[in-house]
Amino acid sequence: MHELMDQVARWGVAFVFLSVFLEQIGLPVPAVPGLLVAGALIEEGRLGFFPVFLAALLASLIADSFWFFLGRKHGYLILKTVCRISLSPDSCVRQTEALFDRWGLTALLFAKFVPGFSTVAPPLSGAVRTPFFSFLLYDGGGSLLWAGTAIGAGIVFHGAIDQIFALLSRIGGGAVWVVAAAFAGFAAVKWWQRRRLYKTLRMARITAAELKNLMAAGENPIVVDARGAAGRSRDRRRIPGAIVLDLDAPDNDPGLLLDREIVVYCT
Repeated sequence: MHELMDQVARWGVAFVFLSVFLEQIGLPVPAVPGLLVAGALIEEGRLGFFPVFLAALLASLIADSFWFFLGRKHGYLILKTVCRISLSPDSCVRQTEALFDRWGLTALLFAKFVPGFSTVAPPLSGAVRTPFFSFLLYDGGGSLLWAGTAIGAGIVFHGAIDQIFALLSRIGGGAVWVVAAAFAGFAAVKWWQRRRLYKTLRMARITAAELKNLMAAGENPIVVDARGAAGRSRDRRRIPGAIVLDLDAPDNDPGLLLDREIVVYCT
């Protein structure tokens, strides 16, 4: 057996727990590869199914409960914070609201299969005052489904995983650098895309104080509230005179007059 496989087998349960916890807490640490390898080791009799399964479940519930109670304490603000540290923050809030409002707590059953939604769904559940027992029930079901799918895939395709480990062993330490470089490249591209978007937005940004001064000076800019229905219901504060632009409505043309300044704000 390959030395790399031996090391994973040696630290199997602890490795599964740590990787799942770090991913669910929000760090860019992929847990699925570890679960796949653990499944292959289970098929070979080198790891026990229930210890691995329980480690993944416990790590997921601990991390998700942490985010749940942060959402319960800080409300909607925590959703913005979590989305801000994600690699795709620009559509994070709206996509999260849409999924959760459409499916409710049942969204937790498939949240871990949706990139980005896995970390955002627990604090959102806390922010909307979901009972903790109900949250644990659905989140635990989603964790079982997610971990079980990955571990099961490792059991079924253990032969292919063995071949991959054999290839990595032949490559040696260079394989680690190849994987690290690939992830670093992906993160760099996402960071560059975000910086480019933010640079564009800053060129046309106006502060709340500047908007207030414009309104006080009688310039009467048109203010558009482009938040989703969920965002408006959770945060009922609204700039006086703002026109609601419902992007989810079939006809979302608010009939704006283009001879005046238009100021748009969103979630």
